[in-house]
Parts: sequence; C-alpha cells; structure tokens
Amino acid sequence: MASTLRDLLIQRAARLQDRPALTAPDWGTLTYAQLRNRAEGVALGLLAAPTPPALHSATGTPWDWAAELAVAASGLAWDDTGQPVPPEALGGPRFNAEAGRGAYHAREQVVSTATPFGAGLSQGELMARLRRLNTVLGWDHDTRVELPLARLAEPALRAALWSALYAGAHAVLASEAPAATGFLARRRREACWDPEPFSRFWTA
Repeated sequence: MASTLRDLLIQRAARLQDRPALTAPDWGTLTYAQLRNRAEGVALGLLAAPTPPALHSATGTPWDWAAELAVAASGLAWDDTGQPVPPEALGGPRFNAEAGRGAYHAREQVVSTATPFGAGLSQGELMARLRRLNTVLGWDHDTRVELPLARLAEPALRAALWSALYAGAHAVLASEAPAATGFLARRRREACWDPEPFSRFWTA
C-alpha cells in the first residue's frame, strides 16, 4: 500500500495503466501511465537544475496539476509563496530533461512519510487524510468526477484531484459552461461543483 504521495502516483500508474486518469482541455484524456509520465517529465525538468525547497504553479492550466504531482514525487514542498515552477519544465525545453533523471530516481530513498509537502502537513499525514476522505466519498476506479478548471488553484479543488488519484478515479477538468437562460435554463441539468467535502482537507 502506498505510504507517500510519490508512492501513490507510481502505484496507481502501475495498477491502472490504461484506465483514464485525467481529461482536460488541450490534453484530451490521459491514462494513469500517461499522467505519471507527464508528472515525471516535469519532475525531471525541475531536478535538472538547482531546485528551491518550495515551489508553486499558477498557470490556470492542467500543467498546474502535473506540477503539483511532480513536486510531491520529488519530495519538495508545494507553497503559494514558493518559487514558480519554471515554464520550461512545463512542456518546454526542460520537460523530461535527462539531466534530472538520476536526481529523480535518487529521491526514492529520500521521500518518506515524514517529508513535508504543504500546509504544514507531511506526505504521510496527507495520505492518512486521503484514506479517511475516500471512506466518506466512496470513490473508486469507476468514478468519474467533473471539476471546474477555472478553480484549479483553490485548495478544495486540489484536494479533490488528490482524492481522485487516491481512488483511481477519472478526473475531468472542464471549462465551466456559461449560464443558460430561458428555455435552456429550464432544460439543462447543471452539474455543480461542491467543495464542501474537501474544504478542511488542508487544515493543519
């Protein structure tokens, strides 16, 4: 069983290789194996150069989720006040950089349950919270959850993405549809994002 966020990414990709993990605009649908490759490509870019201990990404695109996974897998901290993840690591010339490969694999011996990740919480503490939350949510490999891309930076939505990864679910980052009026408003069945189950996830 996975004990760290790094283990979680690796184990889900190994067990659910071809199952859908993430659908997002411009990316289409990534399988769990492809999501791991995307995140590790960012991690290799980060570790190919001297890396600050705390990082953040706020591009408003799915690269922010790949960056958060990469930071966790690298044993670094995710912090709103941290250094921005370099754009060149987000699909640019440093993405999947060979120079970072050795450093990334060496992190396997370093990342532990005690490794800090964010909001004053360690990777082990976050894994324990994900286990408890999954019991409440009841998500599993057949769950498909639609999340608003525009709210990607919000802590509750980030918690939902981590919960989807923990459950092996299919997360869909979707652009929010414009409000309907008149006849369409009466016919459309709105799928509303409810942050409540995730609102206290990051509270230390």
